[in-house]
Amino acid sequence: MKKIVKMLMILLIVSLTAIKTYAQISIGISVRLAPPALPTYTQPPCPVDGYLWTPGYWAYNEDGGYYWVPGVWVAPPRHGYLWTPGYWGYDGAIYVYHEGYWGRHIGFYGGVNYGGGYIGTGYVGGRWSGNSFHYNTAVVNVNTTVVHNTYVNKTVINNVTVNNHTSFNGPGGVAAKPRPEEQAAAREQHVQPTNEQLTHRQVAGKDRSQFASVNNGRPATAAMNKVNGKRFNPEGHTARVSAANGANDNADRNQHKQADNNNDRTAAKQDGADKTGSHETANNTAEKPHHPNAGNAAGNRPNEGSNRQPAQNHHSNTNAARQHEQHAAPARQHENAKPEEHEKHR
Repeated sequence: MKKIVKMLMILLIVSLTAIKTYAQISIGISVRLAPPALPTYTQPPCPVDGYLWTPGYWAYNEDGGYYWVPGVWVAPPRHGYLWTPGYWGYDGAIYVYHEGYWGRHIGFYGGVNYGGGYIGTGYVGGRWSGNSFHYNTAVVNVNTTVVHNTYVNKTVINNVTVNNHTSFNGPGGVAAKPRPEEQAAAREQHVQPTNEQLTHRQVAGKDRSQFASVNNGRPATAAMNKVNGKRFNPEGHTARVSAANGANDNADRNQHKQADNNNDRTAAKQDGADKTGSHETANNTAEKPHHPNAGNAAGNRPNEGSNRQPAQNHHSNTNAARQHEQHAAPARQHENAKPEEHEKHR
């Protein structure tokens, strides 16, 4: 009798633990508004051997609504573990976010086709072989100069980029139910998102350019090669994001520094023009100021739905002040301006 009671107690404890674990990965934020469609973007190359791809997704902030968490390559918490992405599920009344997790097998992620190997069921972008992860280059993008464990399997669906489609499971979204192997994976031991992943989401939530209310479903930073690493826009080019909330502050500082250098070079050339008898007034009449052209470069163009960067206004005002000083100086008509002086200001 004692043995039976003891066995029942053990079974009860195991059941409660399983329920708690399932609740941790199944219950999340709930809202009444559907998440936007998944944006189209290019997967950046894997920067470090052993990193795994975690696709981008829409998270939710009560103050600003949905915001895009860029897809990113991350280090798994353990050898042999795979990432099951989180997903939004609709039960007919509210949208509930089901948190992603790490485990030995891929579980159910709503049937959502995130791309980059996550085609709606399982993962076809690579596999573990002992303590090494091998990448299927028919599906994922890797830097072969640093990643050498690769293979090619073209029999799986090649969906490196994410196509615009519904981003949630349930009525009005993706009609998918968990398969037996996905249900079994849900009952296995899991590891919650790593601290790097949580930090990655927090940073995205502080960047206003990532909010759907600002970018209309087209985030400025669609993906990153690693947490706190290089940012990429949907086309796969280096992203330039406003630093109004501290996002991508280094990129903005570099732009400011470059713009200041341009101003310094322009001022030096103008001083040289004074010494050789070429007058600034004639040059201003013949050409446009140099620095605003730099301010209109691709790196400084405002992203869709965002405001023009303050740096542009600052430098434009600086140029305006210089032009004002130039016009205030006594002007003398110069009939034969030197061609080489004109070229210096282009």
